[in-house]
Amino acid sequence: MDAANENIMLEVGYFINRRCTPTWIIAESTIDFSDLTYITKGSAEYIINSVPYTVTAGDLICIPKGCLRSATVVPNDLMECYVINGQVQSLKGEEMELPFPLISHIGLHQDIISLYRDLNAEWLLRDPGYIMKVRAICLMVLQRYFQLIVYKNDTSTLDKRIKRVLRYIIDHYYEPLTVQSMADLVGLSAVYFGNFFQRETGMSFRQYLTSIRLNHAEDMLNSGEYNINEVSDACGFSDIFYFSKVFKESRGVPPSQVIRSGKQRAERGLSRL
Repeated sequence: MDAANENIMLEVGYFINRRCTPTWIIAESTIDFSDLTYITKGSAEYIINSVPYTVTAGDLICIPKGCLRSATVVPNDLMECYVINGQVQSLKGEEMELPFPLISHIGLHQDIISLYRDLNAEWLLRDPGYIMKVRAICLMVLQRYFQLIVYKNDTSTLDKRIKRVLRYIIDHYYEPLTVQSMADLVGLSAVYFGNFFQRETGMSFRQYLTSIRLNHAEDMLNSGEYNINEVSDACGFSDIFYFSKVFKESRGVPPSQVIRSGKQRAERGLSRL
């Protein structure tokens, strides 16, 4: 995962749930913002940097700042879409570009459409503090686009039984969880569940559980507030030596080194970010 992608912000200058009329057009101009348009119905003809594109429902259009853009409607197939225009920046305010193609066919996703409906409500109501909520929802929308386009990992398609298990692991990772106990939770045999979990998530149940435990252990170690025994116990590792071995294999450094670094940051009043 590219760390730079985790630092992207989108400052929204314009948002609309666009429902095209038979005479709708976007006049040709060079845009001084990024245009992110998700088409939910119909089609349209876009010309981007002198190249024509026909876009249809399920397409995501991502036009970077500085591009030449125009568009016209298809009269017998009027387009409906959600449009975000804004500035793409890093957390430090540096100009960035979204790492998406000009046109991506991602399909229609009800969870994304639901986010856009929430965004539309906040944008139109404009209650005090609405800009903060708009930013937050936009980041959630972007995160889904990253899942679909960049990371190729669409968790929204997971089987509901696996989703239930994943949530249970998050809430109970420190307990002695087993394949059998998780299979019992969703009414499956242990053998079938183990294969099913691997197929849905791309990793074994034990690998997933260990990953969650190590992530939490890393957070505790980075705080500099706990010793290795406390972290090992709190994260579901019954053997401190096994924990230290697995942690070093995964992170490349022993837990003791992370604790020292965490204490040094705390003494200087610094966060991990």
